[in-house]
Amino acid sequence: MAGMLRVRRSQGALSGAFLMLLGLWGALIPFVGPYFHYAYYPTPDRVWAVTAGRMWLEVAPGAVTLASGAVMIISRFRLLVLLGAWLAALAGTWFAVGSLVAARWSTLPDAGKPAASGIARYLLEQLGFFTGLGVVIVFSAALAIGRLTVLGARDEEEDWDELGEPESEPRVLERAGVGRSIARIVPVPVFRGRQ
Repeated sequence: MAGMLRVRRSQGALSGAFLMLLGLWGALIPFVGPYFHYAYYPTPDRVWAVTAGRMWLEVAPGAVTLASGAVMIISRFRLLVLLGAWLAALAGTWFAVGSLVAARWSTLPDAGKPAASGIARYLLEQLGFFTGLGVVIVFSAALAIGRLTVLGARDEEEDWDELGEPESEPRVLERAGVGRSIARIVPVPVFRGRQ
């Protein structure tokens, strides 16, 4: 059982690093986007302007995604890495649907409107700030969850046993058959888990 709860750091490292980059993008793009005319009203021309909408709809899920990716990279405990992946999936879901919920819910601050004038730029800003970013985060987290919920053959090959049991399998003597004078040694499968 103890071996099943451990995971290689490399197993969640790529997904964790990608989620960290996406979290950084999601948390920082509302503040640095106006440098490139890639912004949302009401503050499209103000760089590093903090609003309640930016904090709730962009910075908070970006920070959760960033922290989840860091947990996935650092931890070797399978359940903690899975918790990080699930939190990243929830943060991605909030990126994808949070602006829609905020537009309908009066107590949540609104993110504003894209500052673009053309349709293509408008879609690019909506996808880059919220919907597309959220979908990519959820997809990456789902890949990590799928990979972490399966115990691979490589994981079973390693000896994770902390008790230091011997690697050799127990053997029993098999009766000598007709015409044989020596008993044959046969390996016997043994359950090595805790009961």
